[in-house]
Amino acid sequence: MSIVLTPEVERALADAAVQEGTTPDELADAYLRDRLLGTRHDASAPAPRTLAERLAGYVGVLNTSEYVPGGAQLSENSSEKFADLLLEKRRDGRL
Repeated sequence: MSIVLTPEVERALADAAVQEGTTPDELADAYLRDRLLGTRHDASAPAPRTLAERLAGYVGVLNTSEYVPGGAQLSENSSEKFADLLLEKRRDGRL
C-alpha cells in the first residue's frame, strides 16, 4: 500500500522521525497503529539500537535442558560440526 503525503506533511514526518531517532516509515507505521489499532508506543522509551533490542518480545531463549537431559548444547563446537557435515556430504557424493 502507498500513501501520498503532501510536501508539508512529508517534511513534518521526516523532522519528527529525526527527533525520535527513527525512520519516517517506522514513525508513520507506529502512528497509524496507535490511531487505528490502539497499540500505544512509549515515546519516552529509547529507540532500539541493536537487532536484539528491536526483536525483544518477538524472540527469546530456549533452555534445552528442559527437554534434553544435560541440554542439547547446539551452540557448542558449531564450526567443527559444520565442517564434519560438509565432509560427510562430500564423501556421500551429496556435495
